[in-house]
Amino acid sequence: MGPSGARRTLALAALAALALTATAAAAPPDALVEPNGGRGTSEFRGVNWADPRDNFASDEVVPSGLSTDDDYATTYDVATGILSEFRSELGANTVRLPINPWSVGTDWWESYTGAIDAATDLGMKVILSYWEADDAKDGRVDDMAAFHQMWTTVAQEYGRNRFVYAEPMNEPFGYSLEEWVDLTSQFLADHRREIPRSRVVISGTGYNDDVTGVGAAPELRGTLLSLHFYGFWADHTTEAEWLANLLPRIGPYAHRTIVDEAGAPMTIGLNYGNHEGNTSTAYLGALTRVARENAMGIVYWPGLRTGDSYSLTELVGPGDLAVTSESGLAQLRWGWGLLDTEPVNDDPPAPPGAPVQGVASGRCLDVPGWSTTPGTALDLWDCNGGGNQSWDVRADGTVTVYADMCLTASGAAGSAAVIADCDSSAAQRWTLAGDGTITTATTGLCLTAAGTGNGSAVRIEPCAGTDHQRWLVG
Repeated sequence: MGPSGARRTLALAALAALALTATAAAAPPDALVEPNGGRGTSEFRGVNWADPRDNFASDEVVPSGLSTDDDYATTYDVATGILSEFRSELGANTVRLPINPWSVGTDWWESYTGAIDAATDLGMKVILSYWEADDAKDGRVDDMAAFHQMWTTVAQEYGRNRFVYAEPMNEPFGYSLEEWVDLTSQFLADHRREIPRSRVVISGTGYNDDVTGVGAAPELRGTLLSLHFYGFWADHTTEAEWLANLLPRIGPYAHRTIVDEAGAPMTIGLNYGNHEGNTSTAYLGALTRVARENAMGIVYWPGLRTGDSYSLTELVGPGDLAVTSESGLAQLRWGWGLLDTEPVNDDPPAPPGAPVQGVASGRCLDVPGWSTTPGTALDLWDCNGGGNQSWDVRADGTVTVYADMCLTASGAAGSAAVIADCDSSAAQRWTLAGDGTITTATTGLCLTAAGTGNGSAVRIEPCAGTDHQRWLVG
């Protein structure tokens, strides 16, 4: 074993000690009233199945591969194919599905129930979660009357189905802890005859990012809890740092908690077998370690969502899914407890490439949201070493990200710099000059940052010799 292997062994031993401490702290205070008898939530090995537009919608939520044009029978058949792939390709036994008032008790509901029924007929658990409309997003229920009617319909149809779980709301960040406990305890009272507490999943406060408050609330005893946890919340590059970030969010409530959203980039070539030195791989290593050693379930975001670089699968044919990252899946399956040995290796975790840093801002050329959608406009963001900031300058003048997408001038002066599938066109050839400018090879226009703050647009402008047009590569 070389020096790096020895250091890794020592690091993992330290991490194991931390996780064992967390396990001891997570013993249930009163197993008689806890779901699953306080044994943990590791039976939830799942994925989110999401709308390609995101689940925040002001109309029907329609997970990727489904269509509002389809009737119940067609939806059932299509869903059976996709869900069967979740089971066989991933090892999942749980799916989290979005609902909203446009999707329940409506024409789409008559079809959408085909997806829910397909899952339960396959013996899969289903977590139904309410999402706000895309024109609200204030972390509060949009319309309380519609909310009550939606859940009454769900409770009447699925409340007695042992496979179906109710999550009253996704990410209730608009509520104080007291307000959220009041709302959810009323939910429990309203549906106590149809839905037992053991099948109600109460979101943590904020962006579902802390369950200690709801876990301590006596009004919510006997329920499950849900936690969301993402690697873009911090720039840690070691498992130890991510463990220190995650464990306080759980406190002594691991035995009740399902991490029902957690994900990382799966389509850009990251190696999840090496957890050190990269934000995403260190994050997923820590998350899966805490889940495995504390018997916590993980419902990955997303199992399938078209156009999402975090998606663990892509739809390649009717009812046919392809895994986007074998190393990411292996790490998740280890966290689920499906692999005996953690799949670690010493290969570099990050895809090839280097940052392109603006001289005026000190921030990096960034693909927002890790998007892989052609035409996505680039911006500036704090440098974080992510694959969406790792650029390769090639001999033919192209500048690539994710190995197969190219920096592209979308039009004339003033147009956005975007990513697009590499096609060897003139709009994708660039010249890097000694003064730090990056110019289009054909027009001589300069890659230009419109500002210096996070989210500042990056455009193609006439060269003016300003620091907004100078870049440091590597």
